[in-house]
Amino acid sequence: MRVKINKTKNFEQLYIIRDIYNNGNRKTVIQEKLGRINELMDKMHMSRDEVIDWAKSRADQLTSDFNKSRDKVSIDFYPHRIIDKDVVNLKNCGYLFPQSVYYQLHFKNIIRNIRNRHSFKFDLDAILSDLIYTRFISPSSKLSSFKTAKTLLEPPKYQLQDIYRALHILAEESDYIQNQLYRNSNFIHKRNDHILYYDCTNYYFEIEQEDGNKKYGKSKENRPNPIIGMGLFMDADGFPLAFNLFPGNRNEQITLKPLEQKIINDFGCSKFVYCSDSGLASKSNKVFNSTGGKAYVIAQSLKKLKKEEQEVALNPKQYRKLGSEHFIDISKLDESDPEVYNSIYYKEIPLGTKGIDEVLIVTYSPKYRSYQSTIRARQIERANKMISNNEKVKKTRKNPNDPARFIKSMAVTANGEVADKKFFYLDEDQIAKEAMFDGFYAVCTNLDDDVSTIININKRRWQIEECFRIMKTEFKARPVFLQREDCIKAHFLTCFISLLIFRIIENKLEYKYTVAEIIDTIKNMNVLDTQMDGYLPAYTRTDLTDKLHEVFNFRTDYHYLSKSYIRNIIKKSKK
Repeated sequence: MRVKINKTKNFEQLYIIRDIYNNGNRKTVIQEKLGRINELMDKMHMSRDEVIDWAKSRADQLTSDFNKSRDKVSIDFYPHRIIDKDVVNLKNCGYLFPQSVYYQLHFKNIIRNIRNRHSFKFDLDAILSDLIYTRFISPSSKLSSFKTAKTLLEPPKYQLQDIYRALHILAEESDYIQNQLYRNSNFIHKRNDHILYYDCTNYYFEIEQEDGNKKYGKSKENRPNPIIGMGLFMDADGFPLAFNLFPGNRNEQITLKPLEQKIINDFGCSKFVYCSDSGLASKSNKVFNSTGGKAYVIAQSLKKLKKEEQEVALNPKQYRKLGSEHFIDISKLDESDPEVYNSIYYKEIPLGTKGIDEVLIVTYSPKYRSYQSTIRARQIERANKMISNNEKVKKTRKNPNDPARFIKSMAVTANGEVADKKFFYLDEDQIAKEAMFDGFYAVCTNLDDDVSTIININKRRWQIEECFRIMKTEFKARPVFLQREDCIKAHFLTCFISLLIFRIIENKLEYKYTVAEIIDTIKNMNVLDTQMDGYLPAYTRTDLTDKLHEVFNFRTDYHYLSKSYIRNIIKKSKK
């Protein structure tokens, strides 16, 4: 509170005033009317300066009393007063947690450097940050994101058309932003870039004809729409490192080198172990990751091995238990023994790949064998139901786990002539062929390290698959409604940044909560604007909300949140 002197022609009036905020607008109200200065001078036997000093002391006292009384707040509600028109009363405050990470990544500096290279008048920082926050809250089109941004505690001051202008800049600066995010994220969490995981996926478009990089290809969702491919690098802790886009009809194997070369040149990562699935195991990629201090661990399909190598791999003799040097015949294991059931056995087989010194590590797990056997038993049961119910079985099945792969057909003959009807039955040979590989898994590597270390490196490949799932499911990166190539690239950049920010939040929460729990909590943390001088929390307080408040060192779950308090929280989240 402060002193205000209102001067007129004949006298000076003394007031104590304070500021209140309504829907983000500041308004000044009179806290106490002290009277005319000349009358106060006569009444208190003071000079003018002494009266003003007394008024300031009175303002300080009122401020102190007001602050002490804030533990209890009185709000006037009017049962017959209509709420303001076109004013969003339900605000999201969950975005403050991603916002805190956004500012810890020093985006202000990144945007300032971008601005020095371009000429634009819109607020790129506000647009990019809002596009990221709305990925958490309500991921959708850019128009819907603009509308969702109006539900934040800080509604946008830019226009919708500014978003589309900003996408062009973001696409042009995508590589620079990825590079800076890698460097800046080290201040939050030391990046574990000694092991890098790479994988590819694709995203479909709601169009019927090819256009630019949107090409017909093998869709991960088996959709008939044109697709665009994405290659993604991830570090050993599950944090995304870099991404690139490529035409949907391009072979994934040739997408690795350009992105990996960018990481080597721009990120300063030169010595690492490259890990991927068998679909990216071309000889060219292996050779590229056999030089300059690099190595590789790549999944290998046993079914695609040469016949002689496959026979050696499936031969039950000369296996070892992890941590032991003694040979074991795995066909003689007592898999009912819990210790045996939960153990992993392996053998190493030198591969005769020309120009590469690599080893095939084949593992056998009784627990994994039981899992695969159980899954196939259920599929066989479904196949039997399809046969008994006379369901039509398609000749070509795109899903390799479809139960129809266990069904064969035979034409029913009558009087030597082929009838129209077919007889379906289980293909026992196919079932036995698949059962041969139960419990087995293999990787090929040129890494000279302990077998258990190599196995553990490959085990973490699930995290990059989870990265794609988060982008597709929680952040709804697909379907893509944009058409221009630069806008598409900028769209995936915002999804990539959102994923990185999520991984950092997940790490700060010590991985105690699921992806869905974290995203849903942030999405549903709303406060109700009283249209007076504060907000009322309108969400359920949980262990997760408590942990978020503890980690980020501010709270939004008090009974009443004054607007001055919210402004302080917003400032704190931007430090």
